[in-house]
Amino acid sequence: MCINCGCDTTGQPSLHSHDHSHGGDSTLRTLRIEEDLLAKNNRLAATNRNRFQEYRLLVLNLVSSPGSGKTSILERTLSECRDRFSFAVIEGDQQTANDAERIAATGVPVRQINTGSGCHLDAHMIGHGVEEFDLQATDILMIENVGNLVCPASFDLGEDHKVAVLSVTEGEDKPLKYPQMFQAADLLLINKVDLLPYLNFDLEQCKAFARQVNPQIEIVELSCQNGSGMSQWYDWLACALGRKRE
Repeated sequence: MCINCGCDTTGQPSLHSHDHSHGGDSTLRTLRIEEDLLAKNNRLAATNRNRFQEYRLLVLNLVSSPGSGKTSILERTLSECRDRFSFAVIEGDQQTANDAERIAATGVPVRQINTGSGCHLDAHMIGHGVEEFDLQATDILMIENVGNLVCPASFDLGEDHKVAVLSVTEGEDKPLKYPQMFQAADLLLINKVDLLPYLNFDLEQCKAFARQVNPQIEIVELSCQNGSGMSQWYDWLACALGRKRE
């Protein structure tokens, strides 16, 4: 059962996920189940991390709300950086293979994971998801998580960094509304900045809110449509890969 929304780790809704008491210790049992699930996930994440370290593979977990532009950022990144890095991609969605088909069109190996009613990817899914990839020949594994700013923050996948994506169409107060996600992220990509002239979005306030909840977070402003800021994102990838292989 997901500790935030009540779905279980197989993506199915819990049969008894409400937390009111029936006169016994149901709340304590629920908490114990949640703790056990996270502990199991963390053990599997450690196994994934050791495996990725063996191949000196940089692993990024891209997280955001739906519609932020994660897939579009990936498409442009894969197309423009194919000569700099070798990639593999895991696409997480509740249903459809639409995003995986878009990624496959770039020529990069991709694996779709559908979670059904589940609201996030977990370490078990990732461990099996990479089995078809040639990790020895891969520099960077991109994991596009299910669009959700709550549950993915709690589940370690064995990644090196969480990369949060926030579009300027969402509102500058997202870091304050969903602080756990932005606390967990090492990098914030503020996307669709080409739309700023047409929106009532305070860019500086958004960055200040992000740094309020996570003073160490790095921030890149970009547009995957007109390409502004993308070179900074690519430089960040190069630096992160370099650190991984030191």
